[in-house]
Amino acid sequence: MNENLLQYWERVRQYWNRYSRTTKITFIATVFILVLTAGIISYNLSKTEYSLAYTDLQASDAASIKNYLDTAKIPYKLSSDGKSIEVPSNQVANVKLEVESQGLNKNGSIGFGAFSDKSAFGITDNEFKVKYLNAVQGELQQLINSNQAISGSKVLITLPEDGVFLKPEQETASASVVLQIKPGYTMDQGKIDTIYNLVSHSIKNLPLENITISDQYGEALNSSKVTGQTSSSLVTSQTDINNNFRNDLQKSITNMLGTMLGRDKVIVNVFSTMNFDQKKSKEQLVTAPNQVDQQGLQISLQEATESYQSDGGASNGGVAGTGSTDVPGYPGSSSTGKSNSEKNSKTVNYEVNRITNDIVSTPYVVKDLSINVGIEPPVKDDPNSLTPETKAAVQAALVNIVRTALADNKVTYTDADLQQKVTVIAHSFVRPTDVTASSTSKYLTYGGLAVAALALGAIGGFVWRRRKKAAEQLEEELNMPAKKAEMPTIDIESVNNENQVRKQLETLAKKRPEDFVNLLRTWLVDE
Repeated sequence: MNENLLQYWERVRQYWNRYSRTTKITFIATVFILVLTAGIISYNLSKTEYSLAYTDLQASDAASIKNYLDTAKIPYKLSSDGKSIEVPSNQVANVKLEVESQGLNKNGSIGFGAFSDKSAFGITDNEFKVKYLNAVQGELQQLINSNQAISGSKVLITLPEDGVFLKPEQETASASVVLQIKPGYTMDQGKIDTIYNLVSHSIKNLPLENITISDQYGEALNSSKVTGQTSSSLVTSQTDINNNFRNDLQKSITNMLGTMLGRDKVIVNVFSTMNFDQKKSKEQLVTAPNQVDQQGLQISLQEATESYQSDGGASNGGVAGTGSTDVPGYPGSSSTGKSNSEKNSKTVNYEVNRITNDIVSTPYVVKDLSINVGIEPPVKDDPNSLTPETKAAVQAALVNIVRTALADNKVTYTDADLQQKVTVIAHSFVRPTDVTASSTSKYLTYGGLAVAALALGAIGGFVWRRRKKAAEQLEEELNMPAKKAEMPTIDIESVNNENQVRKQLETLAKKRPEDFVNLLRTWLVDE
């Protein structure tokens, strides 16, 4: 058996030694590459690819999902902080559906789902109150966590205790909320007020004043309706609005003047301040429906007429105006003749227009504006080459822009005031020509060095390639078997006399002496 193996091995070695060194190296490299490729393909096909299924999980939710995956024998990867879980890529959808169907991802809160688990023996009143409070807190956490900028939250609610006696003043509830804001996100004032409203409207008798909200760093997030103050994010927003207005106006002026005078001939600087106060006012107006006669609509009319008539008669009362109850000097009744009296009254009720206007003044009013423009004259070193007409036209156009922008400021500006807010300067511009030239020369130097290095590398490669090719040709020539020298032949049989043989030998000795010597050696060896 060993002899057979040795024979096989000897045959293989002899077969292997038949090939050159280059062929052997090529064969070994090819086999190595094929084996490596097959190994990589097998590894990739057998490797399980994981995809992220859940991130920013609460500890309780991560524990529930992990327990489900262990029970279902689904492989998974848990992050070092325990907040992210990866599962095989082909099972991500199934895992999410199963987790949601079982209610395992609760964002750290149970909500009213706690009442779905019914106890066989019932619960006490205190236990019901605790469960109800936890359920309300859980529902609020789920509402707050639905915000994209919030990764988690904690809500603590304090409800007033119900007593057996009526109290003159009803007690109110209170709530404290801590938000986990994701990195890179900010809470503007609108989002903060929304969270305050969610908490206030979810709990009975919970005013905004009894709610406290802060972020994970302990910074208070106040409601603008309670404090009347805006947060820093709103101030940043107002600054951005002012900057956008200034940049847009500066760009518009640059485009207008650049088209007329040249893009590189104009520099524009704009400074503005804006008023962000929002005022509310109320007007109560009374107007007549009939604007021509300035009369209202007649809705009721009342007329009354009274008349009195007397025939007169004798009087035995003495002198008029002298009695104890009479008014001195008051005329008494006539003793003879008739008297008539009549009284008319008319009452008309009119309806008028009563108009109540609630006026809210729009913010974002430009409070002040100034424009400074620098123009390079046609002749660079001569500021007087910019004609007064051109300068006056530019000044007038800029004054019109300032007048339009300040139209809602409710301040009357004269032409002199508007002229002071616009400045046009004619001056030559300083351009960094020397720096540009030096940088250009530097780049040209570097480019020349790079080209020279590439040329040297190409020449070196060409020389090396030629030397390698010459060495290979020399090696091939050395390995080639030596050719056997061809000996000259003389046809002696066809020659009849010795003189002809002698002439052929003499001719061969003269013309080809080396072949003549070889021929003699061959004859001597044969004899």
